[in-house]
Amino acid sequence: MFETLPNDPMLCLSVVNTKLRDYYQNLDTLCQDLHIEKNELVAKLGNIDYEYDAVKNQFV
Repeated sequence: MFETLPNDPMLCLSVVNTKLRDYYQNLDTLCQDLHIEKNELVAKLGNIDYEYDAVKNQFV
């Protein structure tokens, strides 16, 4: 599932936030384009106390 993203949660956070900032208007588009399960990504980053903020379009 996470072939396109790093396994390490902190590295994954950095990559996802960079992609959201530079290429995607929202989390749904990123997940669809990268073929990632949104729930699993949200859970993975939630395990390190980050949640998606749709207004900022970032995990904070």
